[in-house]
Amino acid sequence: MMIRAIVVLTALAASVPVIAQDPPVEQSTIPASVPLWPTGAPGVGARSTEAEIGRDYWVRNIHRPSVIAYPANRDHNSGAAVVIFPGGGHKLLVWTNEGTKAAVALNRMGISAFVVKYRLANEHGSPYSVEGDAADDARRAVRWVRANAARYGIDPKRVGVMGFSAGGELVSLIADNPEPAGRPKRDAIDTELARPDFQILVFPGPRGIPAKAIKQAPPAFIVAGSIDPCCAAPSVALYEQLRTNGMSAELHMYAESGHAFNLDESNRISILHWPDRLHDWLADGGWLEPRHAQ
Repeated sequence: MMIRAIVVLTALAASVPVIAQDPPVEQSTIPASVPLWPTGAPGVGARSTEAEIGRDYWVRNIHRPSVIAYPANRDHNSGAAVVIFPGGGHKLLVWTNEGTKAAVALNRMGISAFVVKYRLANEHGSPYSVEGDAADDARRAVRWVRANAARYGIDPKRVGVMGFSAGGELVSLIADNPEPAGRPKRDAIDTELARPDFQILVFPGPRGIPAKAIKQAPPAFIVAGSIDPCCAAPSVALYEQLRTNGMSAELHMYAESGHAFNLDESNRISILHWPDRLHDWLADGGWLEPRHAQ
């Protein structure tokens, strides 16, 4: 089923998102949030008992990193998966427009999606770091999806990642950079591969760029606004690094567009159609062709 721009716009471009208004996924039930670290994330300590805080489209105060699964419809399942990291400057997570709505759009392409709540390094009083704790949560999420691939009809060799802004930084940190050495293996999930099979960076921030393991980077789709003061330059820099090292990459820079354009009431046709370019790239890469683990 070919995706149309107007369908994806409904999923990705609402200007005033409200959690209660999220479109339903094409499933009869949505699994509850699953903790990434059942015995508690490393280094959280007593804060693991604190409740998350959510208002309208955002959530913060995350001390129990978790994932929510949005499985593809059984009759329209390509066997591919995307792990989604919402943005929010590492101060909060833009949970709807950069999380659940993106998951629903991917479901329509036949891709199972998994939206991650990761620890926030820039929140007031946070004891966490982006390169350490948040990136550890991101890697753990990829491992969790691979460990549970059979449950969702996923090929563990077809697991990609998608990140918006700060979430895009996590994508680059785990896809284009080496994993820190010396991390202990806490359980069987930690034995799974953390590097994704493809990466989608939506106006990504500068952390992780330039990449330090570019020769191991998976195919990349990068999209940003040309006048984005935060993230135009990192997007171009990562693309150039991938390109000059012979790695597969596609870049879309939109004229007269700034940051987080998925939230704007934009009348620019190109902005409304950028998800179609993502669909095209996924199709060209074979990620939408039904193929499951043998």
